[in-house]
Amino acid sequence: MSTTWHVLGAGSLGTLWATRLARAGVPVKLIVRDAARLEAYEAAGGLTLVEHGEAKCYPVPAETPDNSEPISRLLVACKAYDAEKAVAQLASRLAPDAELILLQNGLGSQDAVATQLPQARCICASSTEGAFRDGDWRVVFAGHGYTWLGDAGHPVAPIWLDDVSAAGIPHEWSTDILTRLWRKLALNCAINPLTVLHDCRNGGLQEHHCEVATLCVELTELLERCGQPAAAEDLQQEVERVIHATAANYSSMYQDVANQRRTEISYLLGHACKVAARHQLNLPHLNQLEQRLITHLHSLGLPSD
Repeated sequence: MSTTWHVLGAGSLGTLWATRLARAGVPVKLIVRDAARLEAYEAAGGLTLVEHGEAKCYPVPAETPDNSEPISRLLVACKAYDAEKAVAQLASRLAPDAELILLQNGLGSQDAVATQLPQARCICASSTEGAFRDGDWRVVFAGHGYTWLGDAGHPVAPIWLDDVSAAGIPHEWSTDILTRLWRKLALNCAINPLTVLHDCRNGGLQEHHCEVATLCVELTELLERCGQPAAAEDLQQEVERVIHATAANYSSMYQDVANQRRTEISYLLGHACKVAARHQLNLPHLNQLEQRLITHLHSLGLPSD
């Protein structure tokens, strides 16, 4: 009998993974916030995956954090700012050899989770898969992407990658996962805040070429100072390629702000600025961008942490 995947967080990526694993016959359980959410989930009858315009419901069993069943494999798919607290609620249920797959945006939350669970193996994931929720317990698969998984402290790939393959999730085990995470962080810092401040789709940044280029110069400097030269390579070309390829899309941060939701600023731009300060690196445009974004969020009544 294969190990059950417990999925924490029924957002777009958590639902996308849970439904595809369930479809492949892999045992999956969803962990929801509380009894009220469990009741709402059970009334819905399961998680719905919309693919190529067709909706299919998967009756994935669900439970609350206070269930007593031990957890051996936990997919942490909640927002970066919720990860540490959400995992802490489950600490007593984790098996001695538990493995956590961390699907958070940006950097900072992964270390926070790993620090509070020294006995568990924490595997980082970086995904470019596109998905969005069009209702409670529903996810629309919006674009084929890729997921890189890796463990900086333990480069050997885990056997459960077979489950990921069976689920049809395109993936690769990466021995340099930190490079992937830093590269994605830099891309997010160069694109997401500007789409919020200029109130535009990704493609709208083609009109702000100089601003994007200036940020890429500073982000390249930061990555090199952090010992991530591979993540810094041709950063501006990659940013421009992403802006062009996703021109019609709204960035995740833009969507958060548009829906009056808290952003992951602390784990993206905030993390970059904090690390730069730690290295005594003066990056004026990046710092100014963070301040502009904070001011903008406050003007909308949104938190900036």
